[in-house]
Amino acid sequence: MSTMTPGERVRAAVKGEAVDRVPLVFWHHFKPEGSGEKLAEFTINFFVDTFKLDIAKIMPDLPYPGPDEDVVDVSHIRLLPKLDLDVPAFREQLVCIRSVRQRIGNDYPLILTLFSPFTYVLRFMGKQRAIAALRADAGPIEEGMGTIASNLRRLMEAAINEGASGIFFSCMGATTADLTLDEYSQHAYPYDVEALRGAEQGWLNIVHVHADPDQTSDQIYFEFFDRYPVQVISWSDRLTGPSLAEAANSTSKALMAGLWERGALTHGSEAELKNEMLSSVSQVGGRRLILANGCSIPDDNPEEWLHAARRLVDNLS
Repeated sequence: MSTMTPGERVRAAVKGEAVDRVPLVFWHHFKPEGSGEKLAEFTINFFVDTFKLDIAKIMPDLPYPGPDEDVVDVSHIRLLPKLDLDVPAFREQLVCIRSVRQRIGNDYPLILTLFSPFTYVLRFMGKQRAIAALRADAGPIEEGMGTIASNLRRLMEAAINEGASGIFFSCMGATTADLTLDEYSQHAYPYDVEALRGAEQGWLNIVHVHADPDQTSDQIYFEFFDRYPVQVISWSDRLTGPSLAEAANSTSKALMAGLWERGALTHGSEAELKNEMLSSVSQVGGRRLILANGCSIPDDNPEEWLHAARRLVDNLS
């Protein structure tokens, strides 16, 4: 098979078609100091110029504008404001997308990382306080999530219009250590779907089901996320179930996983890294897979292992 471009390779993987090699991406955070242009520079340098990865992922380093301090009184969550696209964080994210797209061309897959409405509530209140408040009286939190979902919908729509291929939509709380499946389905899911309506025109929308790496007994509600209006499901398969093989049997969506963010990608050895990659590819027969870490790797990760991963993916056999 002839060599594919990143766009051809990722599109084929999403559709379950044959690829010249499995697509690869990994990521960590940057410090753009509130500037979309700086974040664009970091994004292009890391994903495109240095490692020549198959997806450029704009990190959530221009964060959603939340309260200055943790919310203690749950009634304040219902007062979260409607945000227009000219608020600095949203404006600069769109500046970043526009700048990256202009410089990498139309073929290169480009995704914007955002969090779910419930994830933002967890961050604004603290996880335990937010979950307890939701169980005591869901009304204020649901009202706040409705506002966040509406804001995110507008941002996602604008992001796609500016050139993003899709949204990387990270969801917390959908684990056995947090909400029950019924609670997540009733209270969080409707606002996830409302937000994702803004990304309907994207071809590379990804839902990431997040498990806390410190909660070693966590299990995510993977099969529930098969209903989300996205093309790809991401999770940390090396941290929590299901395995790639199990996931491939439970969904027709493409899978984004396979590399342990606390494993060989961060400290080697090269043999262990290659075995991890080969194991991941073999579990799905080389189809419907984007090889990726399950969560962000350390910002100071030794680049030798990142270069090794990029070199190895060209020669997996």
